[in-house]
Amino acid sequence: MAEPLYVPVLPVRQHARMAYEDVRPDIQAAIAPLWNLPPCPGVPPSALTKARWQKELNKVRGAHRRHPGWLDAPFAEEAQVPALAEILSECTGLSRLLRPVTGPERGRAQQSAALATAHRYGCGVGIRVGVPGEWDGRTTEAVGQLLGRAAPDVPVDLLLDLGSVLPGRPDAGKEALRALDALRPLTTWRTAAVLGGSFPRATDDMLELGELREEPRADWHMWSEVQASGRDYLSRLTYGDYGVQSVTALAQVQGGGGPPWGLLRYTTDDWFVLCKVLNSGPDRTASIRAAARRIRDLPEFRGASAGAGETWLRDCADGPLSSSKGTGQVLDWLRAGNVQHMSYVVRCLLGR
Repeated sequence: MAEPLYVPVLPVRQHARMAYEDVRPDIQAAIAPLWNLPPCPGVPPSALTKARWQKELNKVRGAHRRHPGWLDAPFAEEAQVPALAEILSECTGLSRLLRPVTGPERGRAQQSAALATAHRYGCGVGIRVGVPGEWDGRTTEAVGQLLGRAAPDVPVDLLLDLGSVLPGRPDAGKEALRALDALRPLTTWRTAAVLGGSFPRATDDMLELGELREEPRADWHMWSEVQASGRDYLSRLTYGDYGVQSVTALAQVQGGGGPPWGLLRYTTDDWFVLCKVLNSGPDRTASIRAAARRIRDLPEFRGASAGAGETWLRDCADGPLSSSKGTGQVLDWLRAGNVQHMSYVVRCLLGR
């Protein structure tokens, strides 16, 4: 069986870090997150050490005392690369469990910094290869050249990132296999993970207040197609996804507020279940508790003993309308959604 079992793609933000900390120890032991620094548009390199994500980055590092993960800055502007590379190198050096990430499309300076950090601390490096559409065979050569610059003793991890895998992309599984067939022979990968996200980008007109909506887990179906391919390397592949946020959420700039509504989320074998709730006004408490009850009453609801995500939904559903205590905010809904999702994914993978 591949190790780690599951690679969730997470932002360096409070709700994601708390979700990782809130999963049960046996679940956490099977997880190796790919952490992503949020974009910092226009922030001069000299100010990055005071960026608003710096405090949260320190907490992410502290959360990795026992289990590994990767740390990436995929949205770095060219001028920010040297400063960010220094920040990530320091974080890797302190943790030794957070591995730097680079990729064939990154600039030479970023690639060199990631490879040097991996060599200096002996932690290895993640090679993140994007496949947003059809597989481009020229990428194989670019990855080979990047691997050729790594020190011989540096372990390398393949993070094959298909990005958005929505129902309108039925060939995603075939493209993943084309990429794997080309990249697997290049080296002995320590980890080879296939990543994709199918949680929809929710909009106001897409959802009816208080009504449950099901969206297909197309990336999970893609993974099933890969597993059914009969390739000889399947037992060494690791599954990864973007959790209960859309792929585009990683690139969102922090701050700026949000809409007067939010989402409660739940994951079943084939579907993401979404329920739109009010986040302001006199009907807010009733709206949130009613949504939690609808999810709790689903036949697929796994019960409060399944984990902290289900426990939160049960407690919210059973809370009194006379008090908003326990109804949470947007970040609480994201945390609970990610906890139940990560826990369920690991159990499904173990079951297979």
